[in-house]
Amino acid sequence: MLLRHRPDEAERLSDGFTLIELLVVLAILGLLAAIAVPQVLKYLSRAKEDVVKVQIEALATSLDLFKLDIGRYPTDQEGLNALVQKPTGDGQWNGPYVTKATSLIDPWGRPYVYRQSDQSGNYVLYSLGPDGNRGPSTDIVPAPANAQR
Repeated sequence: MLLRHRPDEAERLSDGFTLIELLVVLAILGLLAAIAVPQVLKYLSRAKEDVVKVQIEALATSLDLFKLDIGRYPTDQEGLNALVQKPTGDGQWNGPYVTKATSLIDPWGRPYVYRQSDQSGNYVLYSLGPDGNRGPSTDIVPAPANAQR
């Protein structure tokens, strides 16, 4: 004769999770996400700003090399493209000083702002920052030794 084991009430109830238990777990996960996501976004924002500072320093070095070869910084019309492509009429150009034209674009997809600031040969080089608007509180401007703001 075959005996069948009948599960008792305690075994049957422990087979799954109740709706309340699932809701509690989801609430805890929601709280963790609400705390973690802003911190991750803040970290990402700082990382992009750090990338901008490093890229501007690299562009400043490239501009100095350009000046050593040509005897001047690029004009406003030539812009930073003079670091990638030879400007017309400059026989001393030994570039490219920047290997990729994408290096002239900031992490937010906008070109770096470059201007010659005066006749003494100084220049202005900065990123408009995450909002893309010009303003001292949002622009990212590391201070290379020869650049002015």
